[in-house]
Amino acid sequence: MNFLRGVIAGQAAGPQPSGAETIQKLCDRVASSTLLEDRRDAVRALKSLSKKYRMEVGTQAMDHLINILQTDRSDSEILGYALDTLYNIICNDEEEEQDAVTPLPVSGKHKNVSAPDENAQKQADDLGAQFTDTFIQEPEHVTLLLSLLEEFDFHVRWPGVKLLTALLKNQCTQVQGVILVSPMGVSRLMDLLADSREVIRNDGLLLLQQLTKSNAAIQKIVAFESAFERLLDIITEEGSSDGGIVVEDCLLLLLNLLKNNSSNQNFFKEGSYIQRMKPWFEVGDDNSGWSAQKVTNLHLMLQLVRVMVSPVNSPGATASCQKSMYQCGLLQQLCTILMATGVPADILTETINTVSEVIRGSQVNQDYFASVNAPSNPPRPAIVVLLMSMVNERQPFVLRCAVLYCFQCFLYKNQKGQGEIVATLLPSTIDANSISAGQLLCGGLFSADSLSNWCAAVALAHALQDNLTQKEQLLRVQLATSLGKPPVSLLQQCTNILSQGDKIVRRGSKVQTRVGLLMLLCTWISNCPIAVTHFLHNQENVPFLTAQISENLGEDERLVQGLCALLLGICIYYNDNSLENYTKDKLKQLIEKRIGKENFVEKLCFITKHELYSRAAQKPQPVFPSPEQMLFDHEFTKLVKELEGVITKAVHKSSEEEKKEEEVKKTIEQHDNIVTQYKELIREQDAQIKELKEQVDSMSSQNEQMQSTVTQQLSTIQQHKDQYNILKLKLGKENQSPSNGQGDGSQVNGLQTEELTQLREEVEELRKQQTLLQTQLGDKDALINSLKSEAAQAAQTAEGSAGGSETTELLKELEALRSQVQSKSSEINQLKTERQELVRRAEAGSSDTVPSSDSSIDTAKMAELESRLAAQTTETERLKGETKGLSESRADLEQQLASATSTVAILQTEKAKLQTDVQESKKEQDDLLMLLADQDQKIHSLKQRLKGLGETVEDEDDLDARDQTDEEEEEDEEED
Repeated sequence: MNFLRGVIAGQAAGPQPSGAETIQKLCDRVASSTLLEDRRDAVRALKSLSKKYRMEVGTQAMDHLINILQTDRSDSEILGYALDTLYNIICNDEEEEQDAVTPLPVSGKHKNVSAPDENAQKQADDLGAQFTDTFIQEPEHVTLLLSLLEEFDFHVRWPGVKLLTALLKNQCTQVQGVILVSPMGVSRLMDLLADSREVIRNDGLLLLQQLTKSNAAIQKIVAFESAFERLLDIITEEGSSDGGIVVEDCLLLLLNLLKNNSSNQNFFKEGSYIQRMKPWFEVGDDNSGWSAQKVTNLHLMLQLVRVMVSPVNSPGATASCQKSMYQCGLLQQLCTILMATGVPADILTETINTVSEVIRGSQVNQDYFASVNAPSNPPRPAIVVLLMSMVNERQPFVLRCAVLYCFQCFLYKNQKGQGEIVATLLPSTIDANSISAGQLLCGGLFSADSLSNWCAAVALAHALQDNLTQKEQLLRVQLATSLGKPPVSLLQQCTNILSQGDKIVRRGSKVQTRVGLLMLLCTWISNCPIAVTHFLHNQENVPFLTAQISENLGEDERLVQGLCALLLGICIYYNDNSLENYTKDKLKQLIEKRIGKENFVEKLCFITKHELYSRAAQKPQPVFPSPEQMLFDHEFTKLVKELEGVITKAVHKSSEEEKKEEEVKKTIEQHDNIVTQYKELIREQDAQIKELKEQVDSMSSQNEQMQSTVTQQLSTIQQHKDQYNILKLKLGKENQSPSNGQGDGSQVNGLQTEELTQLREEVEELRKQQTLLQTQLGDKDALINSLKSEAAQAAQTAEGSAGGSETTELLKELEALRSQVQSKSSEINQLKTERQELVRRAEAGSSDTVPSSDSSIDTAKMAELESRLAAQTTETERLKGETKGLSESRADLEQQLASATSTVAILQTEKAKLQTDVQESKKEQDDLLMLLADQDQKIHSLKQRLKGLGETVEDEDDLDARDQTDEEEEEDEEED
């Protein structure tokens, strides 16, 4: 202990030991001391020396410190010292506080300050990476560190967070792999965001920033651990854009989670987190309150919006996010910042870029942006205000690039917007009292500033992109060059500027102007034969292009030569041969004579080999280090890639090949026309077939209705015929009766006829009831048979359950019911016989006079028949009720049978379990018996050995006899 106090206090007698010797002694003390206090003091001393003697402590003490972390988990103080020491030797940050226990400010952010000597800093970085490799050679060390983060003690948790952050900074990929495979590794780190101590929470943010770098798997896990919800809550608690550096850390972590991760982006959108971003951009119009931290925060917030709608994302995901941003009002809030006053230049620039990508390719968002007006007097469209900044050479370069990008995104896949921009250039829509977008573009196109020329040319080219109608409309634009001279077309003015031969045009600063004009002309006349004809109509254009291409100029001019070759190639490829002097063949002959085909193709291919061409082809946003490097547009690179190959083929083809191709094209067109005609004919025939099918269906339905109507009519006619015949018979009988007696007999016969008709109806009704009863009886028989079989099975399974007696009773009732139904059936047959007899007598009575005595007998029989019929009806109703009761009793019996079956199944299961238990018990008993036999055998062998050694060994019989003797003696004593 005195030695440790001397090391810590710097007091020592005699010669001072070197740093390495002191560290070696401390390491020995840590390894050999049995008292916790001694080990704690030694680790504290190592911590105090770890910055000055970083190499020695790292090489000698690392294993001992890791052992402390594994063995002394119960003491938080020694754990904190060990973690701080490891952090000091692994971390490359030189501006660390000396006292590792004292908490840092709330931020928890450490700023790296470069050392005066770069070599020393490099050596320190290499040393930190070396110690990190040593620490993570065993993945269990990282797992151990993750487990220590579960400790709530501040002196353990905070140094653990810092140490893990340093490990990730030095060897990010390896540590990420260990954490990824560690159970609940990422979840433990996410718990740091919920820590009530801000210093741990803030350093946890820095840890998660390092953890989520370039690892999509960890990014997904962190996102699904409610990271978005927690981070947005922290941002709101800290004051959003007005917050401090904690808000910046949260935004950086959000960018790590969302950038180039489509899964997390979709999760962010589906979770309605886009709507929570709107309050971030609610800033005032005053000039105050724009601190450096607020500018940083707002800049990161705008970048976060751009990540969600970046052009590199999938089109479907981008469109969905754009729709959500418009619906929640985020786009409107960004446009408010765009038109506000006092906004810093970098925030304004980033806001313009953000609005650009939010409206790119979205028709609804583009229409809204077109309706936005600047708060000026009179109000002007936001597009016009932005274009004024683009063509103003006093504005910052990055701001002008942002405005150009915004204009390009506004016109991307927006034919309506393209038409509106071109319409401002046409003579019929020009308003002399207001400034339009077309006027600004023309002013920038012909101004003295080469950057304005290039930006205006590219913007106008985007108004014509993939829009044949607007290319033709732009040919109508006329420009007044000077007083007293006739106006010239916009196309002519562009070619005049290109072809003028003064020295000003040949300056290097004007290369940008000519490149911009050439890109505009190439975009304009491509895929537009009318524009090609207008261009070739000027007799000076073709000679100028051939002269430019054939000259041997400097490096800067070679790009202009390549663009001239592209423009001339477009004139060949899209030429409709309407001008005799400049047909395809003549232009190719001119190239072959003046330039040479190989030279022409070489100049054309120089465009794609240019360094700035490759840079512009990477992404749509125009980002350039300086104005001089602003030469190519992204959409123009696509056009060059599309046309380079076809123009090369067109130049090398002979006239015969072209004629053959034209003939093939005509044949194909004719074939296509024939196919189109046949397709139209087939469509018409399909439509006609469909109509005919509908007519057939309707007529079929009408035919069925008419057939049913005819059937009804026939039945009605038959009924009328029967009634007519009955009336005819009645009238004939009345005419044939001569006297009163005969009249009485006729009356009796008439009564008999009516009664017979009624009797027929009743007998028919009775027949129907009999049929119904027979059907029900058949159903009951089937049910009885099935019930018999089920009851037999249930009786066998349940082994004498109570259901058998009820089934027997039910069968007896059903047998009785069957006998009753049979008796009733016999009665019904008897009634049928009597009915036939009555009918026969009635027919006989129609020809002969029936005596009055027979009439009375028939009347009595009819009364008896009616009474029997009523009794039969009552009996039938009673049978129906009994049948219903039997059905209910059958349902109850089925339910009882089901319960008995389930009970039997349960009993069988329990029986099987008991049998299994009995077998297991028997098996265990057999095992015990075998063990006992073995034990007895061993005891017997041991006794034999003891006897062989001369020892006295008592057998079990002797022991039992002795025990019995002792018991008898005790009983005798008790009796005494």
